[in-house]
Amino acid sequence: MRYRKIITFSLLLGAVVMLSAFMQQEEPKAKNLKVLPKNISHDDLDKVMDGFKLALGVKCNFCHAPRKDDPKKLDFASDENPKKEIARNMIRMTNKINKKYFHEKNKEGKLTNISCVSCHNGKEEPITIKL
Repeated sequence: MRYRKIITFSLLLGAVVMLSAFMQQEEPKAKNLKVLPKNISHDDLDKVMDGFKLALGVKCNFCHAPRKDDPKKLDFASDENPKKEIARNMIRMTNKINKKYFHEKNKEGKLTNISCVSCHNGKEEPITIKL
């Protein structure tokens, strides 16, 4: 009788553990988004940030400040690094340029536009050519 209770309890506990593994976890919400959409998914935000890293040839700490409680980790919501506001201004500028000049599709039906890589080409600072 005692073993039957232990087996029943173990089976119920196992079922609860297995079901909780399949339950959908709530996606962490990004904080302090001022230019990017506030409802952007975590995956889409990662893709955007990866694009910035490639376009400028940098890592996350180029724009994001370290956390106060653990300097080895980044505080993505912090505005302490001034380069983050520069990045926001660059996004605004790129959006305005694309909206004003690159809103029509080309012959192949593709929408042509500019992005960070258009000027940066994998460099932190765009290279200017003196004429």
